[in-house]
Amino acid sequence: MSHNWKNILVSPDTNIQEVLQVLNKEAMQLVLVVDDNHKLLGTVTDGDIRRALINSIALSAPVSDIMFTTPTTATVSTTKASLLALMQNNGINSIPILTDDKVVGVETLQHVMKKTQHQNPILIMAGGYGTRLRPLTDNCPKPMLYIGDKPILETVIISFINSGFVNFYISTHFMPEKIQSHFGDGSQWGVNIHYVHEDSPLGTGGALGLLPQDMPDLPIIMMNGDVLTKVNFERLLEFHIDNAAHATMCVRKYDYQIPYGVINNEGNKIISMVEKPTQRFFVNAGIYVVSQALACSVPVDHIIDMPTLLEQYIAKQKDVLMFPIHEYWLDIGRMDDFNRAQADIHNLGMNE
Repeated sequence: MSHNWKNILVSPDTNIQEVLQVLNKEAMQLVLVVDDNHKLLGTVTDGDIRRALINSIALSAPVSDIMFTTPTTATVSTTKASLLALMQNNGINSIPILTDDKVVGVETLQHVMKKTQHQNPILIMAGGYGTRLRPLTDNCPKPMLYIGDKPILETVIISFINSGFVNFYISTHFMPEKIQSHFGDGSQWGVNIHYVHEDSPLGTGGALGLLPQDMPDLPIIMMNGDVLTKVNFERLLEFHIDNAAHATMCVRKYDYQIPYGVINNEGNKIISMVEKPTQRFFVNAGIYVVSQALACSVPVDHIIDMPTLLEQYIAKQKDVLMFPIHEYWLDIGRMDDFNRAQADIHNLGMNE
């Protein structure tokens, strides 16, 4: 995604002359017309301005007079392949990226077609016992259970590979030999795979303390090895870097309906009643991006879970951000989840 997209935002009352200056200054050949809340109202290209001149519209007129009000757009979850198809099919070089109708970025044809390779380490936690999936996990680590024709962990790794990531660390504990014998050093997939072994379980954050001390100073993406998702990992990393965060947690909206009528009161006086209200929360999705400084702060063989670790940084007034995800996500923790994953995997195109 373009890092200077905010330079092409204008208000609807900006005159055409000013918009022309923005087009000449920026390289995206596109201006986005937005309201005060960054809601997209329309787009303007040099073609729109040429047509305005041909129709004798004054350069002092507001850009709202000539903007295109039904442009092609995409969301943060749109894949690179889909973005490329959208741009090629519509003959455009740039496409606004929206969340809830608000502009959050701009993707360009040049960037989409560029083959990017990310050196950021990927740490996948794969050491759990998977007790809730017994007897399937009696003799197999949960991440090595097959969903479709691949182990869960292989599907996870391929998702990262498809996004350009090449350096992996797998945290093991239960039956590590089954994981290592399947993946080896990663050369079969053209990537580097290393292993960090927990002699005893260290929690979801303890594996950070086992990583090499000489790693490059790049953010680390962490993920539970039993999660199936279509999260756009490149967008997640861009969000973390653009906001200079110490840590970023992926979160999902979770709705819970109270099965009773709820009474609001003041003392013994009823103020109002709400029948079976729904409460909405953000829940932890088990995917994180952390700075090298945060990773290095975890001692070797230190037992800690990620929420506890992040709470410590929040207490230190460090920036710990959340990245809401709207894409498919499934934590394979129970037998019902396992069975659902078997049905979902083919429809999602993740088993190819």
